Amino acid sequence: MRVLLVAIVWCLAWMSIPLMAQSESGSAASILTRDAGSLTVDDDRPVPDVRVIFDVSGSMRDNDPEQLSVSALELLVALLPSGIHGGIWRFGERVDKAQAVAPIDRDWRAQAQALAPSLVDYQQFTDIEAAVRAAAEEDGGQGQRHLILLTDGMIDLPADDQRSDDASRRVLLDELAPRLAEQGTVIHAIAFSPEADLAMVQRLAQSSDGLATLAETPDVLLSSFLNILERIFPSDQVPLEDDRFVIDSDVESFSALLFHEPDESSPTLVGPDGQRYRRGDDLPDDIRWQSESRFDLITIPSPEEGEWHVEGDVGSDSRISVASSLVLRTSPLPPTLYLGFDLPVSAWLEEDGERASDLPEGLEIKAELFDMEDEIQSVSRLEHDEDGRRFVGMLPAPERTGNARLVITADAEGFQRQRVQAVNVLPPISARIDEQGKRVELIAEHPGIARDNTELRAQLQGESLDIEAVDERRWVMELPELDADVSVPLLFNGTVQLEGESRELTLPDLVLNPDGRIGLGGARIGNDIIEGQALAGEESGESTATTSNDDTARHWLDELTTDLNDGVESMWLSTVPRIERLGRQIGLEPRLARWWPWLLLGVLALLVMGGLAWRRVSVRRRAATREEPHV
Repeated sequence: MRVLLVAIVWCLAWMSIPLMAQSESGSAASILTRDAGSLTVDDDRPVPDVRVIFDVSGSMRDNDPEQLSVSALELLVALLPSGIHGGIWRFGERVDKAQAVAPIDRDWRAQAQALAPSLVDYQQFTDIEAAVRAAAEEDGGQGQRHLILLTDGMIDLPADDQRSDDASRRVLLDELAPRLAEQGTVIHAIAFSPEADLAMVQRLAQSSDGLATLAETPDVLLSSFLNILERIFPSDQVPLEDDRFVIDSDVESFSALLFHEPDESSPTLVGPDGQRYRRGDDLPDDIRWQSESRFDLITIPSPEEGEWHVEGDVGSDSRISVASSLVLRTSPLPPTLYLGFDLPVSAWLEEDGERASDLPEGLEIKAELFDMEDEIQSVSRLEHDEDGRRFVGMLPAPERTGNARLVITADAEGFQRQRVQAVNVLPPISARIDEQGKRVELIAEHPGIARDNTELRAQLQGESLDIEAVDERRWVMELPELDADVSVPLLFNGTVQLEGESRELTLPDLVLNPDGRIGLGGARIGNDIIEGQALAGEESGESTATTSNDDTARHWLDELTTDLNDGVESMWLSTVPRIERLGRQIGLEPRLARWWPWLLLGVLALLVMGGLAWRRVSVRRRAATREEPHV
């Protein structure tokens, strides 16, 4: 039956490709809204106060050879809205206030842009605690404070400092960060190198509902920085696909943020009437074009309605943001999602600050979660609530940890809007092994998990291990002596009581002695499967190897079945809205357009089942008439 469903979905997708290519050539991939080339402030949120902290320790010379911190500064200067408060700090051995907290205007931008050379004036040592403290406690600005920390290392203090590195780290994570979170300060962090203290970066961000990212390449760094700015200043976008996007009659202006390789020529914008907009041309005075080494930002007011397209090689993170009287709003979207926990989502349209009552015909809203490879993790179509002006739904739980994008899309005839927010996906409980490999510490990541409502279980090679709670949100487990040459999976599961319901926790397995020469069982780390194996020359009996291989095969088949089922569901859910939109475009009534993918599915199912039945009858006939060979 599952194979039948796969075949049907692929048939639907294949049948819809030619027409969708015509009808959606103007639809597009992602982008954000700006005021005169900057991000806009969401009227429903407190006016943010943004403070950026740049690491200028000596190791940045090696970990940022392309001086991407300078590109991040250029992006900051280009996108921050005028009127909010902003400040800039540098730190290494000492902390320097490079740009005082002040309202952002033309002079502020010019002074900030002039700081670029100082970001490569490197210092010894890395005092992250002092930098975060100085930026957070500086007076000025009345809005919610957002700290953006860009660092490549871990705390490294000079020998004559009274604090030790470990003591400074503990103060930062256990005292300073919680106190700042209580005050409403949000800390976002970008690590330039895998050598950075990633656990510290993650805890800093999570403690205050911020974002954390490891950015090892130029594209990932600028994308991560942009994701943080978009979380602080959420805005409407229209899709940008195949370098094309559609502007509707409600759009008052749009801003195209187009990434490109360093020092490549700027892209060209082409309007629906064929008019070309190029940097350096004699453009109208109200068009703003800012060009930097890695991106161009073009703002066009009162744009012509219709399909626009971009000429030039632009990056996949390029995006189009729009200012419009008709705005897509959502319920607060959390920065962190958890394995095994669904996410309730609601969205609606507002017009001139009021809930829109006259909705576009055939309006549909869906929520999608994409991983960083742009693969769909989960999708949900939102349905009308009782008054018909709000769309609500439940996004299925993510299945993989790491960075992801949560996309809310509103789609109707001649109308598209998107809200895109970066999120971190974590296990509800994380596990860490101490340096001696003798103890495992379990830490509750989900805010609803605590000692009183959670039961945890662990199993190692078929034996249960005792887990002891050491405080409200931490547990420890002593490990038995293990052969250092054998890599074995430590299996976890648990149950938590939340809101009167009992739910099973989804916890990744943990591999002990991951560098061991012999791997036992099908251990799972995140989504990776480590197959059991016996090395050549080892005196492991054939029966043991066969059993291990059989277990591995069963584990692999279980994973394949799960992935196939999830893949079919995601494929179908992502294909249905396209087919419905196609139905509207060929003239079907909205109600019929909603049902016709299912009618088409039923017809295809009958055809496939009929084909299978015909094939079975044909085989039987051939078998009945076949003569046995004579001897």
